[in-house]
Amino acid sequence: MILAIDVGNSNIVIGALQGNDVRFVSRMATEGCRTEDQYAIYFREIFSLYQMDGSSFEGGIISSVVPPVTGVIAKAVSKIIGKEPLIVGPGIKTGLNISIDNPSQLGSDIVVDNVAAQHLYHGAVIVIDLGTATTMSVTDEKGNIRGGAIAPGVGISLNALSQNTAQLQGISLENPKKVIGTNTVDSMKAGMVYGWASMLDGMIDRFLEELGTDATVVATGGHAKYIIPHCKKAIVYNENLMLTGLSLVYRMNVKA
Repeated sequence: MILAIDVGNSNIVIGALQGNDVRFVSRMATEGCRTEDQYAIYFREIFSLYQMDGSSFEGGIISSVVPPVTGVIAKAVSKIIGKEPLIVGPGIKTGLNISIDNPSQLGSDIVVDNVAAQHLYHGAVIVIDLGTATTMSVTDEKGNIRGGAIAPGVGISLNALSQNTAQLQGISLENPKKVIGTNTVDSMKAGMVYGWASMLDGMIDRFLEELGTDATVVATGGHAKYIIPHCKKAIVYNENLMLTGLSLVYRMNVKA
């Protein structure tokens, strides 16, 4: 079994994978002030919750977009499972070519998502990750990551809307009743959900036009389940895309 950890700006996603099966998925807040011992304690408590311990894991792998936390998490994992985890970065085999101006600038999360998408759906893929930031990336049929686009995340936009306007209150992200809201709260929900869905539909059209070929569109990330059902384009929702990609990358780099 593999311990796969995705360190994001807001949350850390922890998953246990046995072959192609996801045994459990857990989330905790990303906090830079925590020490390796504190993270180790949290990991142990999560394992206990799912009736596992560190000895259950043959190894671990980490994808992180928060450099100050990466080393701390790696040391915590080593203490709990007794093995040094792989960290996705330069020198790690992924099976993909990064065809952008500066490959070192590409986030490990984007790389891992595209590894999983190409493996699962084959051919050209467009990957949408609706997390703290919204990222859209493209890998062509030859396995070249061609680049993509980055926009503010849904949560960031929602918070900015309420914090920077005098008369708009904070709301939770929920399905709107209709596109034309008849009160402030419903209007905000419609603007966030249908507005983001329309943006994704439009960006997909532009991506496909520039790519010059058809592609499978895959979405993941914490906000995807709220937005994707309202898109008009055919989009595959895969909540465990990152964990699948981490498992694949681990197997490429470590022989059983």
